[in-house]
Amino acid sequence: MTAAHEVAVRAEAALGEGPTWDPATGRLLWVDILGSRVHGYDPASGGRTVRTTGQHVGAAKPRAGGGLVLNLRDGVGLLDPDDTFRWLHREPVPGRRANDAAVAPDGSLWAGTMRYDEAPGGGTLTRFTADGTADTVLDDVTVSNGTGWSPDGRLMYYIDSPTRRVDVFDRAPDGHVTGRRPLAEVEEGAGFPDGLTVDADGCVWVALWDGGAVRRYTPDGRLDRTVTLPAPRVTACAFGGPDLTDLYVTTARVGLPTPTPLSGSVLVVPGAGQGTAQPAFRG
Repeated sequence: MTAAHEVAVRAEAALGEGPTWDPATGRLLWVDILGSRVHGYDPASGGRTVRTTGQHVGAAKPRAGGGLVLNLRDGVGLLDPDDTFRWLHREPVPGRRANDAAVAPDGSLWAGTMRYDEAPGGGTLTRFTADGTADTVLDDVTVSNGTGWSPDGRLMYYIDSPTRRVDVFDRAPDGHVTGRRPLAEVEEGAGFPDGLTVDADGCVWVALWDGGAVRRYTPDGRLDRTVTLPAPRVTACAFGGPDLTDLYVTTARVGLPTPTPLSGSVLVVPGAGQGTAQPAFRG
């Protein structure tokens, strides 16, 4: 179906990614990975902010005490409310960069990486706690992407894009995950699964790179909705707005010989569903 989308932020981001609603400030955060920029957007006023990070940034998430946690090329950094920057965990690896990240129900950051050349098995998914402790959960992924949790916190969803799968894990009370298994698979010709978000019904919304759409899968893996959008490289999605019913979607221009007019913009589908409040990083 083609939903009634609107343009939230008209932009020409090379690789727009990681939309995140910050309830403390009432604004949307998103990044341009290859542009090394963190963007903020206030839908109430239309106001926009831009921070340059100095290196490629895969994700920016709110911190419980204010400021942001950044998944950067060389590791995970903290930006304080006064814009002071410091490293939480610095571990540069030649040829590797940060990609998508998400905050778990316990306030830990799950940060993904990938190689610039997308070499198979060259990426990771690592859990970072508030004190900077790093626990590598997966060490053989290719393009680490969407990560999210069920509303009750008992399941974790995860995408390694070239597999074409959305996988699901069981989450233990201590935050660790086991029992990886497929939830859904995106068929050839429909694009590659990229970022994801989970709604209040436990359904998983998946952005399709080279698919020009966002899909909604039920908790048992059944496809029950497709939102078609006017940009082929749809990268990620998140619910936002005061009541968390608006679906914000980031897009990319990189690699397109002829980008569409809205490639690189942030789109919004008002009233698409009911999201849940996302936790802030506890560090």
